[in-house]
Amino acid sequence: MIEFKLPSLGADMDDGRLLEWKVQPGDVVKKGQVVAIVDTSKTAVDVESWQEGTVAELIVVPGEKIPVGTVLATFLEPGEKPGTARPAPRPAGLPTLAAPAGTPSPGTRRMVSPAARKHAQEKGLDIATIAGTGPRGAVTLEDVERQAAIKPSGPAGVPVGKNAEMRRAIAAAMARSKREIPHYYVAESIPMGAALAWLTQENARRPMGERLLPAALLLKAVALALQRFPELNGFFRDGAFQAAAKVHLGVAISMRAGGLIAPALLAAESKPLTQLMQELTDLVKRCRAGSLKSSEISEPTITVTNLGDQGSESVFGVIYPPQVALVGFGRIADRPWAENGGLKLMPAVTASLSADHRVSDGHRGALFLIEVRELLQRPEEFDK
Repeated sequence: MIEFKLPSLGADMDDGRLLEWKVQPGDVVKKGQVVAIVDTSKTAVDVESWQEGTVAELIVVPGEKIPVGTVLATFLEPGEKPGTARPAPRPAGLPTLAAPAGTPSPGTRRMVSPAARKHAQEKGLDIATIAGTGPRGAVTLEDVERQAAIKPSGPAGVPVGKNAEMRRAIAAAMARSKREIPHYYVAESIPMGAALAWLTQENARRPMGERLLPAALLLKAVALALQRFPELNGFFRDGAFQAAAKVHLGVAISMRAGGLIAPALLAAESKPLTQLMQELTDLVKRCRAGSLKSSEISEPTITVTNLGDQGSESVFGVIYPPQVALVGFGRIADRPWAENGGLKLMPAVTASLSADHRVSDGHRGALFLIEVRELLQRPEEFDK
């Protein structure tokens, strides 16, 4: 018997609310298959199974708020027969969704339309608190709009609803980071003339759907540089550093309702630029629509925050525990630049590194940023 538990989807997650089951008793589950949707303090997340098996019992009912580590369901292992294994203990007070015939009991599954979930996310509403008027009590877009119209507003500048919950979660994680992690900071000005010239030429020959943004170059340069500086890519747990085998870049994305979330571009070091750009675009879209996967939330090995052309010249971020580093990029802007004894205007970006002094030091951190700078002078080699 396999116990399927609520995973931790970030250092700031203590509990979550089950929104929807994507499987039923008797279904065969494959590794990586989405089996449930869980609402965290930041967003709704598609939770994947990391094991194969057959659903034996759904223990938690949609709408229940439960701690991380709670058994949500049980699976029969391949070849295992029903009734041959001891059932998992049921959390106190939680009814089961399992039925003797292998189908859910009528009325136990609360349905939410994708449009309703997205709209509730944008309005900062907790979908679990909205009464559904659709078939079988489903929450519809109209239900969300009705709730939004009567949503209480707090004092000026004070977030309410989902946004307030997200701000509290971010505050708790960042306070823990500054309390527990001895940060150090280094920065490097990086000339972007060669990279942007190459990007212009490259995009001219690409179809519209495959064109690249500067962000793709910055992310790929970080991923490649981390292969030479593995002490910046991983986690500090139980008093020791654990290096990660792959570079899963957490990308800080601002939510329309306020707050930030940093899901991962998985194995970014091995992705061609075209694929990296497409996955970044898709990640931003799904993040703001509230349809992220649990692997994208729980797997980031380092975070990159890129302020883009609307941001300031530099940013020095706070490390997201248990990660040990965060890379920041300010906006790309023309600056006076000395070169070959002369002075000219050069598009440049300030790259910064916030890192954990328990794992690395300023010398290594500075060398890492220099490696990022050098890589960005040769973007034509990124896919080789």
